[in-house]
Amino acid sequence: MIKYYTRACNFIYGNLAKKKIKSRQALPLCGNNLIAFSSVEIFIRNKNKVINKVINIQKIESLNPKLKIKIKKDIKIITSKRKSFLKNINFSKISIMGILNLTPDSFSDGGKYSSKAKAYKRIAQMIKQGAKIIDVGGESTRPGSKTINAEREWGRIKETIQNFKKNYKFALLSVDTRKSTVIQKSIEAGADIINDVSGFNFDKDSLKIILKNNIPKVIHHMQGTPNTMQNKPKYNNVLLDIYDFFEKTINNTDKRKIIIDPGIGFGKNLKHNLTLISKISLFHSLGFPILVGTSRKRFISQISGLNDSKERIGGTVASILYLLSQGVQIFRVHDVNEIKQSILVFEKILMNK
Repeated sequence: MIKYYTRACNFIYGNLAKKKIKSRQALPLCGNNLIAFSSVEIFIRNKNKVINKVINIQKIESLNPKLKIKIKKDIKIITSKRKSFLKNINFSKISIMGILNLTPDSFSDGGKYSSKAKAYKRIAQMIKQGAKIIDVGGESTRPGSKTINAEREWGRIKETIQNFKKNYKFALLSVDTRKSTVIQKSIEAGADIINDVSGFNFDKDSLKIILKNNIPKVIHHMQGTPNTMQNKPKYNNVLLDIYDFFEKTINNTDKRKIIIDPGIGFGKNLKHNLTLISKISLFHSLGFPILVGTSRKRFISQISGLNDSKERIGGTVASILYLLSQGVQIFRVHDVNEIKQSILVFEKILMNK
């Protein structure tokens, strides 16, 4: 069976984007007339064989009828404004999700915020620095990590989750968990988002609870489990395989309040990660906001070698600014202030055209 995919490309920004849209030389990305695209990359997949070509949007009418119908349908989705379903979040603007790991063994900051006082101080700091969402986790999902039981995980995050809304009224609470019992308790405590790195494949009851409560959800891609995911991950085509995963998962749910995350570093080698980052705009044709977490990830050290550093801020900033230029809406980060600063400067330059 032949399948077609559409990726917006050749982006234009700021006042020039507005002019190109007005003259019909470009189209708005996700309803935002400050980012436009003048071409699309078309992928044609026949079993495991993939061919691709880039064409200007003005040449779409010259495509064969079947392909033209599909590409036009995708473009309608790509250009549509993303519906706002999170309080105080506008998907036409960049939002930062600050990471709070209440674990002793996370890859970057394990044990750093495990005390109540340190956790609360860190949340307040990230919100002040510009994080609109705080993602709280009680189980490490670093490569090679082992699963812990739900009781231990909930014990680590319980107090922070239950007191979050009392202390931080205007921030959104995201809970990073794979377990239905933790999800249920988090929702009861006022969680705004559930972020499950397994894509709701770890616990069959998780998605049922989320759908019952109509809670926004991050559909995250991971190949394997945290314990096995970096054991020689393989794909037929990493970009299109993950697109197909999202499409299937979305079709099996209610298609409401969805954010998608391709899972950089979760069952991917360096080439996989670079392919996903460089072609991230393919996922706009699914019609949902995109969340990406590249913060301090191992691929940065694989590229930088002797120039690696503990926080990997340089590599994190570089990847985020590229992703921003491709229309990604949410970034999950450790170093909120540095990322906010880089986004403010980059956007000012980008839009001054």
